Amino acid sequence: MKIRIPFLFLTIFFLAIFLVFYKGLQNSNIYVPNNNIEKELPNFQAQLFDKDSEILLKDILKKDKFYLINIWASWCVPCREEHSFLIRLSNQKNIEIVGLNYKDNRQNAKNFLKELDNPYQIIISDKDGTNSIELGAYGVPESFLIYNQKIIKKIIGPLNNKLFIEIKKIIK
Repeated sequence: MKIRIPFLFLTIFFLAIFLVFYKGLQNSNIYVPNNNIEKELPNFQAQLFDKDSEILLKDILKKDKFYLINIWASWCVPCREEHSFLIRLSNQKNIEIVGLNYKDNRQNAKNFLKELDNPYQIIISDKDGTNSIELGAYGVPESFLIYNQKIIKKIIGPLNNKLFIEIKKIIK
């Protein structure tokens, strides 16, 4: 009888610990920010990718039109993964894609676009990363859906089929 009480106690104790850990594993502890935002687009000066001239961001983006600002780099592996979705989006009539080349070597970026095709109507260069920070980016790749010079959706990470469909629904 004395042997059964400690065994029963240990069994209940380990079962309780197992249930606590099991329940903890079922809950996601990953913070996902609200990406459906509507905030004013910052107006910063940026260097054009192929030229040495500078332009204001709001001069690129017209009102009553959808834009996708995509932050990318040639050294970014997920950027390579999302590129086919950007190509597909560039074929849509009611959206223009603006590329923001992040901390990249210009020749490497040109080779990247030559190899995979260029989905961007215009590309601006962000050699030190300050323009991306002003937009509110955490890293690359990241995209911002713009309408009426306001950010309406922030996409953290590479585009995928689900996000592609979601963007198509928004821009219709």
